[in-house]
Amino acid sequence: MTIPSFRFHTAPSITFEPGCASRLAQIAGSRLGATILFVTDAGLRKLGLCDPAIASLEAAGVTVTVFDQVEADPSRKTLEAAVEAGRQAGATGVVGFGGGSSLDVAKLAALLLGSGEDLDQAWGVNEATGPRLPLILVPTTAGTGSEVTPVSIITVAQEEKRGVSSPLLQPDMAVLDPDLTLGLPPAITAATGIDAMVHAIEAYASTSANNNPLSKMLAREALRLLGGNIERAVNNGRDAQARSAMLLGSMLAGQAFANSPVAAVHALAYPIGGTFHVPHGLSNALVLPHVLRFNASEAAQIYGNIAADAFPELAALSSPQEKTEGFIEALADLSQRLGLPQRLRDVGITEADLPKLARDAMKQARLLVNNPRPVSEGDALAIYRAAL
Repeated sequence: MTIPSFRFHTAPSITFEPGCASRLAQIAGSRLGATILFVTDAGLRKLGLCDPAIASLEAAGVTVTVFDQVEADPSRKTLEAAVEAGRQAGATGVVGFGGGSSLDVAKLAALLLGSGEDLDQAWGVNEATGPRLPLILVPTTAGTGSEVTPVSIITVAQEEKRGVSSPLLQPDMAVLDPDLTLGLPPAITAATGIDAMVHAIEAYASTSANNNPLSKMLAREALRLLGGNIERAVNNGRDAQARSAMLLGSMLAGQAFANSPVAAVHALAYPIGGTFHVPHGLSNALVLPHVLRFNASEAAQIYGNIAADAFPELAALSSPQEKTEGFIEALADLSQRLGLPQRLRDVGITEADLPKLARDAMKQARLLVNNPRPVSEGDALAIYRAAL
């Protein structure tokens, strides 16, 4: 077998340990400098989940400025406010603490504070010039994998999302503390867990020229961890073993798609989130089986390869086509068992909304190019109709 040329980027340092966020200063050492911008959201701040990490930093003599105004699908205005807070404080480093939204804001805040560059010149792939400030990311959900990805997504207009993709956004360190995910509500656990599974599936199947053996290996291990533990984590939020497996699986899937990019599931999910403010993981779950069915004619062998990783019982099926169909049905059944909404109409989307969603999905060309089967606007419309 000829091994393709590829590049693989990830965080240079990863710490995985229950309770490690309370020792953040010890783990981070002197990486962040004396003045830290701590980016999070108001909910986590109110719950006190950030307090041990902040106390650790302050006990080490570090000045911490907390920016806790990050919202779901963070806006450009929020990002600019975070940057201004860091600028006023004279930040020497940035900590992102929370879900994907907080981590995305922290990434770009570190870039803009460190470089002073124009955000409008940084959108897209490898357009950012840097440098950035030192950056440490601490996830509190097991879904986005943002702690090890080079991508940040920001809502720039009422419904438009734009992204910066650059190795510069990889943090200096990812700190994974599964204790931070204990007690996460079932609906969030389910949606973010499905999101992580989508990352692994699309990374494995990506037609990107940089799809590589490392991403494939990581994607398969991620599916084993996620598929084997997501129901336990949803049904018992205090199951530390299941929570640890989910957090590790999410990170591995993040490493995979950071180097072998995602495709049409994400491309069709983004307009759902942008227009109807549906959480990203749920947006992915709503279109996932329908995109996979669309792709099946071109990707049966690929999906057949990974079907039993997530659902071991599918190993008994003989052909790739049978495994692929079983895989798609198992994913749909899993979503239903987890209690997630199953149809677009369940989140307020109507037939009249679908043409606009299809048009907006076509704007995600950087993702659609990675899909195993080309997607036209008419194809996108048909997929949305199947999901309605």
